Amino acid sequence: MKIYRVGGAVRDKLLGRAVKDIDYVVVGATVGEMLRLGYRAVGKDFPVFLHPKTNEEYALARTERKTAPGYHGFAFNTDPSVTLEDDLGRRDLTINAMAEDEDGKLIDPHHGAADVRDRVLRHVSPAFAEDPVRVLRVARFLARFAPLGFRVADETRELMRDMVAAGEVEHLVPERVWAELRKALGEPTPSAFLDCLRACGALRVVLPEIDALYGVPQRAEYHPEIDTGVHTQMVIDMAARLAPGDDLIGFCALTHDLGKALTPVEELPRHIMHEERGVAPLRAVAERLRVPNEHADLAILSCRLHLLAHRALELRPQTVLELFEKLDAFRKPQRLVQFLTVCEADKRGRLGCAESDYPQGEFLRAAFVATMDVKAVPFVEQGLQGPAIAEAQRKARVQAITDIMPPRGEADA
Repeated sequence: MKIYRVGGAVRDKLLGRAVKDIDYVVVGATVGEMLRLGYRAVGKDFPVFLHPKTNEEYALARTERKTAPGYHGFAFNTDPSVTLEDDLGRRDLTINAMAEDEDGKLIDPHHGAADVRDRVLRHVSPAFAEDPVRVLRVARFLARFAPLGFRVADETRELMRDMVAAGEVEHLVPERVWAELRKALGEPTPSAFLDCLRACGALRVVLPEIDALYGVPQRAEYHPEIDTGVHTQMVIDMAARLAPGDDLIGFCALTHDLGKALTPVEELPRHIMHEERGVAPLRAVAERLRVPNEHADLAILSCRLHLLAHRALELRPQTVLELFEKLDAFRKPQRLVQFLTVCEADKRGRLGCAESDYPQGEFLRAAFVATMDVKAVPFVEQGLQGPAIAEAQRKARVQAITDIMPPRGEADA
C-alpha cells in the first residue's frame, strides 16, 4: 500500500499559495484493509475514508467508465491493481493531475507543472468530455486563477464547446450547478466564470437569465460600459472585492439587474421598473437551482430596492424608514449591511467608477443607527399603550432620520 498527496495541495504548493485542504490517494489497498487500519468510510459513490487521527480524506485509487449521460453516469473501479498513473489520468485538468510521494517527489505524467508555470488550464485527456460538471469546474478555476494570469487552453475551450453542442451540459443536476456557481461567486474574479461559460455556449444553458443580459444597452450617462452583461460582470467582481469569499453578496450582485433583459425594445436604453421585472426571473433561477432561502430572499430585496438605496440622499425621511422596514432590518440588522454592500458594488461596478465613494451607504448606515437609538421605553413611561407606542416610536424614528438628513444642495451634489 502506498499513499500519495494529490490534486489541489500539490498545485497550490507549486503556485506558492497556502495549502488548505489536503487529499490523498491510496494505491494497492482494499476497503477491508482501510477499515482494519482504523479509517472511517464516508464515500457514497466510491471508497473515500477519513484518517483516524487527522480526519483528512484518503481515497482509493480509481478509474471510471462512462455508462450514461450526465454527472451520475459512471461506473468506478477501485481494484488494488489500479495504479497512481491510472488515477491521475481520470482527473480533469493537468494542474490537478499531479501527486507527491511521502518524500516530496513530484509525479507529473501529464505535465501539470509546466501548465502551472505557463498559467494554462488544460484538460488531461478526451475523457474530460464524459463529465459535464468539468465545464463548470474549468470556469470556476478560471475565476480563482485569472488574477494570476491563467487562461483556458484553446483545445480545452474547443472541447467544452463540443460538449455543449452534444447536449452534455443539459444533463447537469441543479445541485451541481449551484455548488459550482456558489464557489465561483466566492472567488476573486467571478466575472471570469461567466466569460468562460459564455465563450463555450454553456451560460445560455445553465444560466439563461444571465446570458440574456449581454447586448442589452443602458444609458451611457449612468453606465459608461453600456452593455448590461458587462455591467453585471463588473458588479460581481466589485462584490468580490468588497466582500471577499461571500457568495451571498455575490449572488445578489449577480441577479440584481435581471429585469433589464425584459425591458421592451422601444424603451431602451432606459429600464423603467426593471427592479420589479427582475423578480420573476430571479425566482426562476432560485427555484431551478434550489438556491438557499437566505440567498433568494436577500437577492429579491436587492433587486427590488437597490434604486431606492442609490436615491437615498433624495428620499423623504419616511421613505428611508420604509426601506429599513422592507429589509426587516430592525430584526435583522446584518441584512442592511449586506444589502448596502450589494448596492455599493452595483454603483462602483461601472466603467470609471471602481474607486468612487458611495455616500448613500454612509448616510443609510448613520440613519439606521439613529433609528435604532429610538426605544419604546419612554413612550411606555408616558402611559401610551398598544399601537400608540409603535406609532409614537415610528414618528420619532422619522424625526431622527430628518435630523441627520444632509441639506438638499449637498444631497444633489
